[in-house]
Amino acid sequence: MTTAFPYLSALLTLSILSIHQAALASTQNGHYNIKTLNFTLYQHETINKTGFIVVDGVAGVGVSQTTTPFGTLYVFRDNLTTHVGGSSRFAGVAEGTSLTTSFDGLRSLSIAKITLNLNGYEGSISIVGGTHNTKPSEYPVVGGTGDFLYVLGHIRSTPVDLSGLTVVYRIDCFLYWPPYAAKAPK
Repeated sequence: MTTAFPYLSALLTLSILSIHQAALASTQNGHYNIKTLNFTLYQHETINKTGFIVVDGVAGVGVSQTTTPFGTLYVFRDNLTTHVGGSSRFAGVAEGTSLTTSFDGLRSLSIAKITLNLNGYEGSISIVGGTHNTKPSEYPVVGGTGDFLYVLGHIRSTPVDLSGLTVVYRIDCFLYWPPYAAKAPK
C-alpha cells in the first residue's frame, strides 16, 4: 500500500499540471469570447467657458492654452464629438479635474468621467492618470456605468489643436469587458 502512494501523488500532480496548461492555452488562444470596443472622439475645451481654474497655482509658469502654474486646480466639462470639428455630432461629455504637478506647467494629475451616448452604447467611463498637455497621454479605465459596467482598458488623449481659444484633443478609447462581466453589451 505504501508503494502505490507515490504513484498516486505523481498522477495527481501531472493531472493538475495538465489542467493548468489547458486553461492557459485556452486563454492565450482566445477561446474566451471577450467583447471589445475601440472608437475615437474629440474633446473641445474652452478656457472660462467649459474649463475653469478654481484654485490658482503657487509657482512656475503663467497661464496659457497649454500651461498652468504648479498647484493649479482646474475643472472642466467638455463636449465630445465624433469628428474634429466642434459642430460635428455630439457624443457625450468629459467632466473632471486636473491638478498641475510640474513647475513647467505641462503635467498634471487628472480624474475624469466620460459620459457617452454613442452608437447604441449609453453610460460612463471613469479614468485617472497623468496628463501631459502637449504630448499624448495614456489613462487606465478604472470603472464604468450603464453599458460600460465592468469595462476595462485604456484611453489615449492626443493634442490636435492647441492654438485657438478652444483646444481640441483626440480621445482614442480601447475598451474590453472581461469574461466575468455578464452585463457586456451585445
